[in-house]
Order: sequence, then C-alpha cells, then structure tokens
Amino acid sequence: MTALTLKPAAAAGQRADVIVVGVAKGAKGPVVAPGAAVVDEAFGGKLAAVLETLGASGGEGETTKLPAPDGLKAPVVLAIGLGELPAKDGAFADDTLRRAAGAAARALAGTKKAVFALPADSAEAVAAVAEGAALGAYVFDAYKDNGEAKNGKNGKGPLGEAAIAVDKPRDKAVKAALERAVAVAEEVNRSRDLINTPPNDLTPEAFAAVASAAAKEHGIKVQVLDEKALAKGGYGGILGVGAGSQNPPRLVKLAYTHPKAQKSLAFVGKGITYDSGGISLKPAGHNETMKCDMSGAAAVFAAVVSAARLGLEVNVTGWLALAENMPSGSATRPGDVLRMYSGKTVEVLNTDAEGRLVLADALWKASEAKPDAIVDVATLTGAMMMALGSRTFGIMANDDAFRTSVHEIAEEVGEASWPMPLPKHLLKGMESPTADIANMGERMGGGLVAGLFLQEFVGEGIAWAHLDIAGPAFHEGAPYGYTPKGGTGSAVRTLVRLAERTAAGDLG
Repeated sequence: MTALTLKPAAAAGQRADVIVVGVAKGAKGPVVAPGAAVVDEAFGGKLAAVLETLGASGGEGETTKLPAPDGLKAPVVLAIGLGELPAKDGAFADDTLRRAAGAAARALAGTKKAVFALPADSAEAVAAVAEGAALGAYVFDAYKDNGEAKNGKNGKGPLGEAAIAVDKPRDKAVKAALERAVAVAEEVNRSRDLINTPPNDLTPEAFAAVASAAAKEHGIKVQVLDEKALAKGGYGGILGVGAGSQNPPRLVKLAYTHPKAQKSLAFVGKGITYDSGGISLKPAGHNETMKCDMSGAAAVFAAVVSAARLGLEVNVTGWLALAENMPSGSATRPGDVLRMYSGKTVEVLNTDAEGRLVLADALWKASEAKPDAIVDVATLTGAMMMALGSRTFGIMANDDAFRTSVHEIAEEVGEASWPMPLPKHLLKGMESPTADIANMGERMGGGLVAGLFLQEFVGEGIAWAHLDIAGPAFHEGAPYGYTPKGGTGSAVRTLVRLAERTAAGDLG
C-alpha cells in the first residue's frame, strides 16, 4: 500500500515529485484552498489566476497539472478540485477531503512521492486525507503477467508515498489519526483484494485459510467448521447452498476480545465465493461479476482485523458464512426443504435466493452468545439496487434507534446509506404449505422481504441491523474519488466506526 507520512506544513517546499494542492469553486472563479500557502507564494500569489487560465474551475475531482515555479523543489503541482467553497469560516467536510485525496492519488499512479498540501488542519482532516490517498491509490495487479503493471509496461504502479503536510506533525492526536487511517485503509484494501480475486482461486476453503492466517497474525481466535462439522452441527442452510459445488462450504468464526471490554458485537457476512444462481441459474450477463458475492464476508473479516489492530475496548466476533452456489446433480432444487441450524425448516423456492440461507444459520449461531448487537452485511438483493442505485446501501433493523445510529455512522465515515423499513405484512408472502417459511415472498419490495426473512433468525432481545450492500460492493464503472473499479470494501469503515462507538459507550 502507498506509504503515508506526516511532514511540517513548510514541507510543501521540500523535495518531492509532485505537490498536491486543493482548489475550490468560488463565486468569482477558482480559489486556492488552505494548506497551499507555500505553493501560492511561489506563484507570486497568483496560483488561482494561473489555474483559471488553464481552465480549472475547482469542481469536485477535477485535476490540473502545471509545472512548478522556482522556489519549489518539486517539478510539478497537481491541483485537485474540492467542489463548492464552504460558507465563511466553514471547513471542508472530511469526505470532501477523502474524495479529493483519492482522486489525486489515482492521478499520480507511477509517482514515487507526493506532498499533499490540502486543508488538513485537524486530526480528523489528516485522517480523511490519509484514508483517501491510501484508498484512491489502490490497484489490483496480482494477475497481471509477470507483474508488468508494476513496472509500467501494461500500466503504472500506485503512488509510492503520500506525505501529508500539517502544522503539527508530532501532535499525538494527529499521529494517532494517521495510524488509525493506515490500519483501516490497509484492511479495506485487503477486503478489495479478496473481492477481486477470481473464484477459481478464492474458494470457501481458500477464504477460510486467508482468514485463519490473518487471525494468527493479529491475535484473533479462529474456528473453522468444515463440511463434516457443519453436517454434525445441523447447519442446513450453509450446506444446502454449497451442496452443488465440488468446493465444500465453511463457517469461520473470528473472535477478537479485549480484557477491558464491557460490550460485545457480532458481525455476520455473506460469503458466496461464486454465485451461479444454482439450479435457478442466472441469465446471461448476470454471472460475470458474481465473484463479488462474498463482499459481506470480506467486510466483516476486514472489520474484525481492524478492531484487533486498533486495540478497541470491545469484543467483536465475526462470522463468515462461506459457500459456492453451483448447479449439479447434488445441488439443492427449487421445492427442497432445508432444516436450518435454528431448527426451523425452509422451503427453497428459488436457489438464487441463497445468501439469506447461509446468513440465517450464521445469525442464529451468533445469537447464541447473546451479543449486545448483531450486524449482518451482504450483497443480498438486486431489489435493493433498484431502490437505492449502485452507490448506496440499505439498512434494516429490528430497532429504530439502532438503525438510525448505524445510518448516522455510515454517513459520518463517507459511506452512503439509507434506512429501510421491515413491513410486517410482507411476511405473509413467505408462508409455505410445506415448511415453517419459504425463502421467497412478494417480488415487489424484495429487499425488504429478504430482511424480514433474516429477522426470523435473530435471537430474541438482541439489537440487529442488516446492511444490503448489493449496489456499492462492486463498482463496474470508471473510478471516482477513492472508489476503484471492482471491489470497493463497502461497509468496512461503517463496521469499524460502530465498534469504536460501542467501545466508547456512545451507543448505550
């Protein structure tokens, strides 16, 4: 990952390959943002005028490169647009800085060192710039022939170092903010690597091995249930989904504990390492990106490791429900009835509604420990994408206050989300003449139906939230801000901040 360092504000005049400055959209033209005083001075106080002459407006994500004048030891200045200038005496929002740093880092692919002279005048702003730079510089080149992407033949490697110019680089709060940003960004990028890994290499067993190795590295207790243990334990949902694949399923438990913890959280992630739809085969054009159907498990894995790296005073247990959904002679059929880990029976009407089946087993298992709250994360329904688009995840919960808290936390860290209801009348559509419940209900409101199904497998009295990240988990368009093409690591930062808030006692 791109190295993140702190430098005194005057470092804008120190040696580097590029100096990054912010430019905002003012009423009368572009305005140079705070943090770039040394650079503006080298331009004789006319940097904004020069940028306007070059066509820069300060629009969000806009990049303008220009040669540096005498007085600067970097040959190039990169101006990155911050969007609208804040109201008088107002500060740029953290996610504005995060997106700008991400866009700048991506534009600087192949560069060894850049100084980021952005308005990072607080620990929170420093963290935002650092996070943005690390996330924006991300590349996935593990499968490029002989690593050619790294040496420039097929592309450019990531920015080598992002030095963030701050007034007080030795301030404890600033240093702590940078350390946190490094840990979280590295784990988000690790989750992206997993999501982007082809499904022939990332089987349930392989994913479990990656999780086990990381757990050992960071002092996290790990337990892996293989197909024999799952059968012995009666995990009918996970086994039913994985029945058609030659790569058997796994349930992985990751347990981070802190001796001073007063609260406990359980995170549950959908980990379908490839989803063909099973016997209810997906139509042509809907299979190509289905390696991303384990994004929820990747987010949970990254969040638990982040909690361990940050030493949070909260117990966090992650459950990775891993299976490959394939059609074969041994696959679960529409009309089959599965007996779940909870003891309930489920009539499978559509084998492509498989995520809720693996999650149901894991949710009931997670409930046995009676944590203070459970959050599950899943690329669960296309219906949620129809409702909220490709950049926003939906939040459902059995407690309105908890749903509001999770929504506010997501917005705080820059992950777009929206609270969604769980209308009880939709339960009727899942009534089955054969089993306790069916895995499908009404077509309209399908994302809500899935949430209602999951709620049936949450232990009584436990606060629970469901994040349907089907839209933002995998980005198929051009990169923007700090969001790359491919796996995004959606929900990792929300889960980490939830754990931090819980550790601090801010969630009651």
